Amino acid sequence: MNTLFDKIWDAHVVQNVEDGPTQLYIDRLYCHEVTSPQAFEGMRSRGLQCLRPDHIFCMPDHNTPTHDQDKPIEDPVSKKQVDTLAKNAADFGLAHFGMMNKKNGIIHVVGPERGLSLPGMTIVCGDSHTSTHGAMGAVAFGIGTSEVEMVLASQCILQQKPKSMRININGKLGKGVTAKDVALYLMSKLTTSGATGYFVEYAGDVVKNLTMEGRLTLCNLSIEMGARGGFIAPDETTFAYIKGREYAPKGEDWDKALAYWKTLKSGEDAVFDKELSFDGADIEPMVTYGTNPGMGMGINEHIPSLDTVPESSRVSYIKSLDYMGFAPGDQLLGKKVDYVFLGACTNGRIEDFRAFASIVKGRKKADGLVAWLVPGSWMVDEQIREEGLDKVLEEAGFAIRQPGCSACLAMNDDKIPAGKLSVSTSNRNFEGRQGPGARTVLASPLVAAAAAVTGVITDPRNLI
Repeated sequence: MNTLFDKIWDAHVVQNVEDGPTQLYIDRLYCHEVTSPQAFEGMRSRGLQCLRPDHIFCMPDHNTPTHDQDKPIEDPVSKKQVDTLAKNAADFGLAHFGMMNKKNGIIHVVGPERGLSLPGMTIVCGDSHTSTHGAMGAVAFGIGTSEVEMVLASQCILQQKPKSMRININGKLGKGVTAKDVALYLMSKLTTSGATGYFVEYAGDVVKNLTMEGRLTLCNLSIEMGARGGFIAPDETTFAYIKGREYAPKGEDWDKALAYWKTLKSGEDAVFDKELSFDGADIEPMVTYGTNPGMGMGINEHIPSLDTVPESSRVSYIKSLDYMGFAPGDQLLGKKVDYVFLGACTNGRIEDFRAFASIVKGRKKADGLVAWLVPGSWMVDEQIREEGLDKVLEEAGFAIRQPGCSACLAMNDDKIPAGKLSVSTSNRNFEGRQGPGARTVLASPLVAAAAAVTGVITDPRNLI
């Protein structure tokens, strides 16, 4: 019996090239400002139009400032990229959610929340974290700029079919343990290359009991294990989340879609190329201590000693710890924090703001600490205000910024200064990722909130 990945993939095969790649039909292409300009230029130079313009959605997010969005962008490079996307979308007749448009935000937050990303779809974007949309029960993956052009022109892509992996997480999560901790835990076990060449299906009781937002976070981080993408079979949680959203099917179309979506699961006897199982009870709130997302540990643990690291990796291990200003055997608990960032396509949704607010309620932001709280979209911003979370946050001394990728990556104004330590809910902690010389500890919104009110890395379970 086929896996769910096989089902969706096979349903989208246009043709197989002998001893070559598969020509795969793409249901949805998302374009942002960083990886699309050359693709549109290629289309122009060949005198081509988009084959299925109604299947393509454009939105700036990486370069957008998170303040004064109603004014022209000051940074000339960012301004050029954002303006170029607007022009390309207009020239090629594509939907464009520009800055201050109520549908704007981070593309991987907006797609699911608007009902654009649906079960059974193939979804691509020139961005590695496209795997986020796999939470909807879709096959979603990042592509390069030349492939963006391929999809613009033909609504198809040439791809080698990845192998399949199932990761089962069973049992129950403990207090204060979130989907972000599950993802960081998996990376600490599999390393950043442990799923290379695979498309991962997440399953098991823990996954089944995750909310939609939690699933989006888990799938978002699949790429950090080296996977081509990650996804979760759609179920009642998925269907309830999609129903009534702007671009979701309505009326009879909904009934028809729902009947099809309910068939989207791996068979009882499905065989995967690789299968792994973990116990949710083994996971505690996680933090990273190095310069890749796989260098993670439980918040109460100590950084592994050098003799536990394979000899071939020791030089890079020491280099990584030197950059972070940590040493083997250190605990991160109690380390002084300079910046806290809540946001990104990993943790910029309403549930993440609820979690952060639950910790800071009745407390105050630590003196001297800078906190950037950035909604993933204008819809999230609206939800924050409707639920009164803005009041809770403001009373504790926090301000909410405007939507965008913000301090996830140093492509806009929100850069962490050199040497400063940031606790970040984003997805990558590479050297310089949040700004030249910036030091990043990846964590959940609960861990970020605990650091924001204490000024040091703190186990959030002590504050819940």
